[in-house]
Amino acid sequence: MESPRSPVGRRAFLGALALAPLTGCAKERTPAAPPTAAAADGPAASPTFAAERRDHPRLAELERRFDARLGLFALDTGTGSTIVHRADERFAFCSTFKGLAAAGVLAHNPPSHLDTVVRYTEADLMKHAPLTSRHVDTGMTMRQLCDAAVRFSDGTAGNLLLRDLGGPARLTAYVRGLGDRVTRMDRTEPAITGAVPGDPRDTSSPRALGGDYREIVLGDALPSGERAFLRDLLTRGVTGDHRIRAGVPRGWTVAGKTGTGDYGTLNDIAIAWPPKRAAPLVIAIMSSKSTKDAEPDEALLAEAAAYAVATL
Repeated sequence: MESPRSPVGRRAFLGALALAPLTGCAKERTPAAPPTAAAADGPAASPTFAAERRDHPRLAELERRFDARLGLFALDTGTGSTIVHRADERFAFCSTFKGLAAAGVLAHNPPSHLDTVVRYTEADLMKHAPLTSRHVDTGMTMRQLCDAAVRFSDGTAGNLLLRDLGGPARLTAYVRGLGDRVTRMDRTEPAITGAVPGDPRDTSSPRALGGDYREIVLGDALPSGERAFLRDLLTRGVTGDHRIRAGVPRGWTVAGKTGTGDYGTLNDIAIAWPPKRAAPLVIAIMSSKSTKDAEPDEALLAEAAAYAVATL
């Protein structure tokens, strides 16, 4: 279930001095440096560059102020400049899987599959089911389920996409095909929102998810029509207005998917296009807190995103 909308300043910290771009050229999808103690147990799934900026006092200060663990991977796809902070540590991914599940369904079926009607029952409904709860009697098409899962983070729709794909293990197999050796999906909603610290199930890293979303939105993982369909859903999502979208300047286009869970878990994985610039930024931010009932605060992600934009 995603957090409701609440006002957050959009331009916070955009006045920070931008750092000089870092150069890079390597295409290997492995970490640039050994992971930290809480890091993912495999190489990360996005390009690694010859140099990465890893020293970010501002992000460490945000962790202290919000009493949270913060992971960030940001990439300027035009220059290769990167920002990393706990980018290879594992975090519960929660609803960010729904964009990947939709991509998997699109990749494994002909376009006509989107018109297939899927039937389900009251027993299938999750707590957060704003759209699927209205259509138990009639069912929904795969097109509608993709829309409900990606744009509205409907939990029932997410599970139905997984069911169509073949289950959590098949989603893991799909991201392996994208080059991601980190992300693992073991369960379905609502178990994935438990986000228990130290539990490797249903986790990923900012670098890995950033790489996955780069492949499905910007790469050739999907045919052009299916890629455009998914990008449109990610751009029109209703759950991310106060996370990465709140941290980028007005006029930017953001295609992203959020995730929310216990232990103050808040995530947002996005592709962000500045106006009049072809090369977008990949921004993947994941966070968690130490207690199960910790209050999540979307301002943490907005301020981290603003820092990434100003720095890149």
